[in-house]
Amino acid sequence: MQELLKEIRQCDLCKAHLPLGSRPIITGSKVSKIILISQAPGKKAHEQNIAWDDPSGRKLRAWLGVTDEAFFNADNFAVLPMGFCYPGKAKTGDLPPRKECAPLWHAPVLKEFENAILWLLIGKYAQDAYLKDASKANLTENVRHFKEFLPTYFPIPHPSPVNRFWTIKNPWFEDEVVSVLKKKIAQILSA
Repeated sequence: MQELLKEIRQCDLCKAHLPLGSRPIITGSKVSKIILISQAPGKKAHEQNIAWDDPSGRKLRAWLGVTDEAFFNADNFAVLPMGFCYPGKAKTGDLPPRKECAPLWHAPVLKEFENAILWLLIGKYAQDAYLKDASKANLTENVRHFKEFLPTYFPIPHPSPVNRFWTIKNPWFEDEVVSVLKKKIAQILSA
């Protein structure tokens, strides 16, 4: 698996389309228990070469109920974004992930996991890709009906500060869904 991750980290397939060049970010180990499938690294992640070490990551760890130490342990969590490189800025937030990454790399990486129990689908891009025809009309409905996708998939919104209005508009997420998510994560990590 480490050879495959090394190969992915050297990929420059869509370099010409990336404002800061290619710098694929992916982490994991053969025994990763939880796969974080999200959109794409942000600018800070690109600059620091580490995913989720920002306000979005802090919010995600709060939702999961885990420490930094547990979260950044690749035996616990693998990071497998839909696009491995920072795609650039849009009017609000970042551009969508590049479409080349997931079709090229996800299947070979997923075959390497021997211990994966849960795929956390963070945001609509990941949900559409993995839930396919079972995906609901929008992210809110996917998250509201998360139990339909268990035990393999758990859809959640992206924890970006840009999405704070979504969580304000949908208080049931933090009141009802986050407690189930924390319990599930605790069970997996303690097993």
